[in-house]
Amino acid sequence: MSAPVPTSLPALVDRAEALLDRSDRVVLGITGAPGAGKSTLGELLLPRLRDSLGPEAVGHLPMDGFHLADVQLDRLGRRDRKGAPDTFDVDGYVAALRRLYDPDRTLYAPGFERDLEQPLAAAIAIPPSARLVVTEGNYLLLPGDGWKHVRPLLTEVWFAEVDDEVRRARLVQRHEQFGKSPEAARAWVEQVDEPNARLVAATRTSSDLIVPLAPLGV
Repeated sequence: MSAPVPTSLPALVDRAEALLDRSDRVVLGITGAPGAGKSTLGELLLPRLRDSLGPEAVGHLPMDGFHLADVQLDRLGRRDRKGAPDTFDVDGYVAALRRLYDPDRTLYAPGFERDLEQPLAAAIAIPPSARLVVTEGNYLLLPGDGWKHVRPLLTEVWFAEVDDEVRRARLVQRHEQFGKSPEAARAWVEQVDEPNARLVAATRTSSDLIVPLAPLGV
């Protein structure tokens, strides 16, 4: 079981690089509840890893690219809870992770356009030269359905966490930025994001490292 440990950004970079002692290609997962700062942690780590290992030696595969498009969510009747586990193409995500272990071919994967709130096909390319790939998402440690196939494909998983009050405030602000009224943003956080956050919190002790983000200024 993981326990919170003192962390600094240089220490996290060192730990990520040390994973390369295990294999020619490793995949580091960053998970945590909605609004915890997973993407921000990745954005802090990636340039430092690229500076150290080389720009072509580090890849990035966000889980967000595997959101189902709104047209599919409408068809399935799930658009009113976009972001829940069953609103992602988990099989596609697992297939992409598996393909990372075929280092002779470039992996083309979908990205996620925040302004459109839609996935974009083949927006990401991970070349054979990428020895360390960072992937982040809410459900990397979820045990049910297709998600149970994710964890065996990750070399290590870090759990990012921040004070819940701060996290919820961030989520409300994010939803407002993308067009929701303050009332609608708060309702979405309570009715959609927080049930997902509870699911993610239950996976916390399955992580390899718990990363409190406040000391990093995240």
